[in-house]
Amino acid sequence: MHFWESVLCALLATFFSVLLGGLYLAGSFRKRRAKEPPLDKGLIPWLGHGISFKKNPVEFLERMQKKHGDIFTVLVGGNFLNFIMDPHTYGTIIKESKEKLDFDTFASMVVYNAFGFHPSKSHHKIVQDVSKKYLRNKSLAELNQRMMENLQRVMLRDLGSGRGERPWRQEGVLHFSYRSMFQAAFLTLFGTDPQKNGGGTEASKDHGAPQYDKWCEDFQKFDSYFPQMVMGMLDPVGKEETERLRNFFWDVLSAYKENVSNWVAEIIQQMDMNEKMRAKLMFGLLWASQSNTGPATFWVFMHLLKHPEAMKAVKEEVDRVLKETNQAITEGGPLISISFETVKTPLLDSAVQESLRLNVSPFLFRSIMEDLELTMADGRQYSLRKGDQLILFPFVGLQMDPEIYPDPKTFKHDRFVNPDGTKKEFYKNGERLKYYSMPWGAGPSMCPGRFFAISEMKLFVILMVTYFEMELVNKEEEVPPVDPGRYGIGTTHPSRDIQFRYRLRI
Repeated sequence: MHFWESVLCALLATFFSVLLGGLYLAGSFRKRRAKEPPLDKGLIPWLGHGISFKKNPVEFLERMQKKHGDIFTVLVGGNFLNFIMDPHTYGTIIKESKEKLDFDTFASMVVYNAFGFHPSKSHHKIVQDVSKKYLRNKSLAELNQRMMENLQRVMLRDLGSGRGERPWRQEGVLHFSYRSMFQAAFLTLFGTDPQKNGGGTEASKDHGAPQYDKWCEDFQKFDSYFPQMVMGMLDPVGKEETERLRNFFWDVLSAYKENVSNWVAEIIQQMDMNEKMRAKLMFGLLWASQSNTGPATFWVFMHLLKHPEAMKAVKEEVDRVLKETNQAITEGGPLISISFETVKTPLLDSAVQESLRLNVSPFLFRSIMEDLELTMADGRQYSLRKGDQLILFPFVGLQMDPEIYPDPKTFKHDRFVNPDGTKKEFYKNGERLKYYSMPWGAGPSMCPGRFFAISEMKLFVILMVTYFEMELVNKEEEVPPVDPGRYGIGTTHPSRDIQFRYRLRI
């Protein structure tokens, strides 16, 4: 009898040890220490606020901010996340050394989950350095010119001359903008189809190849899984489909070698990878260059279509630029050419920036590498624990703040520009904000291709208002709501498309 009692006691002791250990690892016993931010673990061990956070991060964080203030710690899926909502404190965090706050750890996890390879610190540095070389200044101007030529050919293909009735065409705004930008950017960055390009000139003009439409659809399908890939939460069906799509794009891109842009070519050359890793890298570059640009172009175009006064103001500005550069659209005439180095478009710049403020919402992750003392802008001091995550979410803490942006959910095309064309300044608590809009991230996580992405969107709008008459099919239809599942990833996606029609002006 004593033997079985001993066995039972041992089993119970083991059970409770495992249970208590599991609860400890799940964060159930974590208590707020002195000087730490408010701690909110939710009601479910380990999961914490995971369900609410995943369902709609914006609503969840607005609720937490109202409850706890500008700094708080929440438990989400076994991770303790420290959110900083005060924009005046952003600079302190952005400037902190990577020995204390590291971005690479999170970025490497995302790259591996999505693209199947582990980037090293040298890989990250190569991308940053080569991007600075080719995606800015004179080199960017050359890339913009190539993009503009490709975008015009993609937009104008199969439309004829505009003589006669000039029939209207109807398409979804998202479908049209994403498709046009994807195809033109693919041609700009990776060149024409190597199977068809035997060195002749006709191949380089083949912008209507059906495969680009199919590739764009497959690219969007892959991107639709990205939020789950980031968190490593794909179900078996998702894993199978993303693996199929990855292999497909690896096969496609492995053939593109000789006609790629200088940006792509030098990154590949400096990384010195084998063929398989090279294809994986190129797919990563394709995703990085297009996953946010397509939907971002949709939003700025959508807002202009919904606000005729904004569309009119932007068109007048573009007409002025064309007149100043002695260009006009004529039947059978040359393609237009605009250099952002020599012309200024303050209203268009402001409209793009306003659309980004409304519709781009990245999480800025930092892994806390050692116990850290954080001083807020108002002097308050907090202790942050090693192993936790620190996150900025400027969309809630900055971009939707009514004190900084009155009527923050309304699109105002001239919000970022003064009547004399100079840039506006923005304030919080009476102090000027250094970081007043952060759609591209900041510090080591700032998007290295942001200048090219902005140029792409501006080129799209310039060409649309120059070549086409356009209108929404249903002018009373509201701007589609955001898909909440894309909050925190980058550019938000609309929950549905909306139809518009267009035709050539000439």
